[in-house]
Amino acid sequence: MGQALEGFFILVGLLVCLVCLAKCVRFCQCVLLSFWKVLPRSFLRSMGQWAVVTGAGDGIGKAYAFELAKRGLSVVLISRTLEKLEAIAAEIERTTGSRAKIIQADFTKDDIYEHIQEEIKGLEIGILVNNVGMLPNLLPGHFLSAPDETQSLVHCNITSVVKMTQLILKHMESRRKGLILNLSSGVALCPWPLYSLYSASKAFVCTFSKALQEEYREKGIIIQVLTPYAVSTPMTKFLNTSVMTKTAAEFVKESLNYVTVGDETCGCLAHEILARFLSLIPARAFYSGPFQRFLLTRYADYLRQNVKAAGWPQGPA
Repeated sequence: MGQALEGFFILVGLLVCLVCLAKCVRFCQCVLLSFWKVLPRSFLRSMGQWAVVTGAGDGIGKAYAFELAKRGLSVVLISRTLEKLEAIAAEIERTTGSRAKIIQADFTKDDIYEHIQEEIKGLEIGILVNNVGMLPNLLPGHFLSAPDETQSLVHCNITSVVKMTQLILKHMESRRKGLILNLSSGVALCPWPLYSLYSASKAFVCTFSKALQEEYREKGIIIQVLTPYAVSTPMTKFLNTSVMTKTAAEFVKESLNYVTVGDETCGCLAHEILARFLSLIPARAFYSGPFQRFLLTRYADYLRQNVKAAGWPQGPA
């Protein structure tokens, strides 16, 4: 009996060491790629002629559209505000020389996908960026006190990822190549009280993406989920930038270095370090009353003092 227990604990110890080693290797890859870009510039273009970006009217989606166009891809911009799309498409074509096609669609609705399918018919789509998403309130708050936008959030954060992947993945499968980048969030890495619905919707994106990657890895398709923390965008009310809070352009440029490192990445080195630190906090402390009070008071005050959006409440509540 004693020998059996000893063998069991040795096995558990070895498994823990292997998991830690795998995490260290991934972290080292991120460090290396932050300083030494080993991904060939032609890699993204080799996926196909076109890249489709959802939520391309602002923030991270707009930054992906510009960066992919700079790297030689034609881009399909999908968002709900036609005027923004027209302006962005014109600027992309003027500054990069790449083609830009626009599709007006409101991802808070679920009746838009036949129209999108018709608009992208015949395009050789090598990259899909499922970026569109919504955050009901930047400030932490209890579920019942949040704006009642449940259905819109589910359509925007969950349905859009499933439907857009469904439309484009089958063509990637037939060509046996393609890259799908699904934008999740750092708050998906564990349940976040006071951001419960947003956290849960982004956790779906994580699980869905990683499961799909296992299904389609052998068919030459890369499916990666990104879990960034703070990025200064309209959704985050243009938070002041810092070492930890990236501009959309900074985040996107760095994230594209990591498309081959694995099925999940935070997208930038600073956020990888933050994720490692947060993972060290015991769950009991993370879900405690004092920590939730900290989010509702000190953290909320920090957010109010660091946003740039006009008309948003400044200073402590």
